[in-house]
Amino acid sequence: MTTRTFRITVRGVFDGLTPEQHAELRSRAAEHDILFAAFTPEGHLSYDLNARAVFTFRYQDTGEAEEDILDATDRAERSARAWLDERGYGYKNLRSQAEDLSQAPLGKRRRREAREG
Repeated sequence: MTTRTFRITVRGVFDGLTPEQHAELRSRAAEHDILFAAFTPEGHLSYDLNARAVFTFRYQDTGEAEEDILDATDRAERSARAWLDERGYGYKNLRSQAEDLSQAPLGKRRRREAREG
């Protein structure tokens, strides 16, 4: 059986942040800039409080079967909640989206490589 790679995006909105929490997030904004966003096993957080109070966590996980994407999504959501809860950051509208890369359509270059390889 082959290993499948899943990309999970967990989005939400910061809610009820104190002025101190807001200042803390702003002071760390450079390390959470969307330009450096990546899918990682531990999750990567990005946000831009100057634009909106939304945030995105990006996770990469693996599984053996198609249905493993459900467990991977659950782990990602629990991880995002834990990170926010540990810091006392309020949030709302948490939602996730997952993609099984083995099911993703190939781009033009990868289709050509698949034919030639």
